[in-house]
Amino acid sequence: MNPRWQSTLKEYIEALFIALLLALFIRTFIVQAFKIPSGSMLQTLQIGDHLLVNKFTYGVKIPFTSKVVIEMGDPEYKDIIVFKYPGDTSKDYIKRVIGVPGDTVEIKNKKVFVNGNPLVEPYTQFIDNAHVSTLRDNMPPRQIPAGEYFVMGDNRDGSNDSRFWGNVPRDNILGKAWIIYWSWGGPDSVRWNRLGSLLH
Repeated sequence: MNPRWQSTLKEYIEALFIALLLALFIRTFIVQAFKIPSGSMLQTLQIGDHLLVNKFTYGVKIPFTSKVVIEMGDPEYKDIIVFKYPGDTSKDYIKRVIGVPGDTVEIKNKKVFVNGNPLVEPYTQFIDNAHVSTLRDNMPPRQIPAGEYFVMGDNRDGSNDSRFWGNVPRDNILGKAWIIYWSWGGPDSVRWNRLGSLLH
């Protein structure tokens, strides 16, 4: 091979290798892309939204483990988080934090109370006006243990969340939802107005 071409090829391979390492580093420690597959977080998040999750917010973990080596802070009330579903850790879920360790969460006729105080939740959506006796609309008081979080979807009548399967362990949390970088409204439809929206 021509020495000049050999040198150029070597440079390209080195650049590609560095780019792959950098991408792996960013995905492991800083941000990760996530796609919204369901309507459980309507209207805050739409089906087809693509967002970035800040993995640095709650600490730095050893790659491919749940062990935090550098503590940065804990999830707070109203944070939108991505986590490994406790019932099947191969699946990632996205919900809003409603209760943190030490809180007592209760639901009365769709209204959420934390430590006896009703929450003001302008971000929620309800599909129907019926109040039913299931955990969806009425839940007796639950105290959140240390190291666990109670989460709910903003689309309260259409979300599978802590009401039904329990709390999220701290170690399952991957990061905090940060920004919408792309949004498909259909096969040929882009929701341009959602691009760049910060999540809160």
